[in-house]
Amino acid sequence: MTSYSGTQTAWVLEALDGNDFSKVSELCDVAGGHGHLLSHILLKFPRLHGTILELPSVIENAPVLWAERLGVADRCRYGGGDMFQGVPRADAYLMKMVLHDWDDAECVQILTHTHRAASSGGAVFIIEHVVPGPETPHFSKLFDIHMMCWGTGRERTAEEYVSLLERAGWRYVTTSYPASRMMGVVQGVKR
Repeated sequence: MTSYSGTQTAWVLEALDGNDFSKVSELCDVAGGHGHLLSHILLKFPRLHGTILELPSVIENAPVLWAERLGVADRCRYGGGDMFQGVPRADAYLMKMVLHDWDDAECVQILTHTHRAASSGGAVFIIEHVVPGPETPHFSKLFDIHMMCWGTGRERTAEEYVSLLERAGWRYVTTSYPASRMMGVVQGVKR
């Protein structure tokens, strides 16, 4: 997963370019791994603070964590936990390549935890390889076959992510893409 982080982070930053983070002071990266994405967002937005929620075994090896390496450790915390049990309170949540690992019921459970914990007017950013229409060739379609071979998850269309958001109490706002359209960022806000 680490080998993909550089490219994926660049796509996410491009997709989110121009996004208004003025109402966000605390950002939580759910299942954020070693913190590559969140640390780079904190570099770009110096007034933000963040928390990376990850299994304790993933974040116990300090030398591989990105916040210290990128000089944002004073604004970035790592917290051990399980997204199926709950998430920390935040103004906005990132979920990069998380929901595609789980079936719809599990996704709704994760999104419901974030909805309950989110501050008033909070936001969620679902970052995935969004499947385009049948006429468009795309990496996500090949990756969907991979997902079918090992677990309960799958790649989804933007409409399917919108449905998951709404089932968990979120209101859909928009889907943003980098120029390559290799990944999409599906955004919801707390009702």
